[in-house]
Amino acid sequence: MPRIAHRFHGPAQVSNAAATKFTVSANEKAIIRHIHIQNPSGSAVNFTASIGADAAGTRIFDAYTIGANTILDHFCMYVLEETEIFQAFAGTNNILVLTIDGERSVLG
Repeated sequence: MPRIAHRFHGPAQVSNAAATKFTVSANEKAIIRHIHIQNPSGSAVNFTASIGADAAGTRIFDAYTIGANTILDHFCMYVLEETEIFQAFAGTNNILVLTIDGERSVLG
């Protein structure tokens, strides 16, 4: 099963309500390899992200503070199955900029 480099989301601002940033297509598998978060503001902003619907048990970031005028580059390997979702939100509306990169594979 060949893997194809893919940008799953962004760059786009993050709202202050849990929202789906991408959904793995049917008959595909996704591997998130890199989550890039930029805070261009002069104040720290909290970031929350989950694999699946937002809940304490699905979060990979839980109100994680992104400092003022900083960037977080999170290199990872999160495997998402077909139709799984990735959700995110911020403590302040439309400040943080989120980009998610990885690989996708077509099943079968």
